[in-house]
Amino acid sequence: MNEAHVAIIGGGLSGLYAAYLLEQSGITNYILFEAKDSLGGRLSSPSAADEHVQFNEQLKHFDLGGTWYWPKIQTRLDAVIKRFGLQVYPQHEVGEMLIDRADLGRPIRVNGYTSYPPMMRVSGGMHALINAIKQAIQPAKVLTDHTVTGVEYSSNKVCITANGTQWIADHILLAIPPRLAASTIDFSPHLPEETYQAWMGVNTWMATHAKYLAIYDEPFWKTDHLSGDARSDYGPLGEIHDASSDIGVPALFGFFELPASVRSTFPESELKERCRKQLKRLFGPEAANPKFDFIKDWSADKYTSTLSDLDQMGAHPIPPPCIASEPWRQRLIGIATEWSTQYPGYIAGAVDASFNGVKQLLQQKLDKAES
Repeated sequence: MNEAHVAIIGGGLSGLYAAYLLEQSGITNYILFEAKDSLGGRLSSPSAADEHVQFNEQLKHFDLGGTWYWPKIQTRLDAVIKRFGLQVYPQHEVGEMLIDRADLGRPIRVNGYTSYPPMMRVSGGMHALINAIKQAIQPAKVLTDHTVTGVEYSSNKVCITANGTQWIADHILLAIPPRLAASTIDFSPHLPEETYQAWMGVNTWMATHAKYLAIYDEPFWKTDHLSGDARSDYGPLGEIHDASSDIGVPALFGFFELPASVRSTFPESELKERCRKQLKRLFGPEAANPKFDFIKDWSADKYTSTLSDLDQMGAHPIPPPCIASEPWRQRLIGIATEWSTQYPGYIAGAVDASFNGVKQLLQQKLDKAES
């Protein structure tokens, strides 16, 4: 039987940062389970098809998942980014923005605005942060392609089942969304009803969202004194922004306003064509021919979204208690961004919840040693 002091379920930012914090605290007897074949969770970059693999280094600088953070208020995340030596740059917001409302008949230009506090992006894409943390922890402690399907508590230990293998641990740091955990992991004994209902009631951030990214040879919108920001009633994209990378590759991205249930009725090729037509309507004919374009529909990601998420409107979650009720109280701590009390759903929330979860685990260990 495999054994570890701490089991981390989930290899997104919160799970990886927890592993880093454990190692920094002298706890190296841990194991991290990630269901996918790669790490990062909801921080994701695109990759090109085989005939264009030479562009993948450029594509790593773009984000299909979480993108922004606000260093003036999200100071803990900012400190982590600086600790790993990563550079940041501001979201491009210079120029006019476009409004395309049904009552206007055509897109109109209005004065743009700069966000305050400034929103920043990480040079190399948010996945650069994932890679930096990954390189700072022991690779042997990370198991990808390991989907946790069962957690059993017995004799003051927890037994984790993943891909047919079993691990015994003292504590679990749960680095996946509450609703996903309650829907996909078989807990024995069952989660207390109040805990189960609380977890199922928490929106999973991005679980209903989809992003479209279009990469170009020239930043034609900037030449036209546009910021790249647009709001549209027509869709399929409701909100559009500049997505140009830190290495100067021009791009636009947008959030779909079409609900997940509607998006799923269209093939991806048709959704892309509709997005291109919309960008042409807004930004002119050059927008109709991106060098590359990508869609990431998080509602179709089974390791992010559940059936319960598809009926939601995508609002930021309200965090449940991060420590489960008995008999799980001393064994299970939630550390995904949805458990953050300050920034639930944000990238900063993953760091915040992970920091607090590891702090609580270390305090439990100290209290036990002193008792």
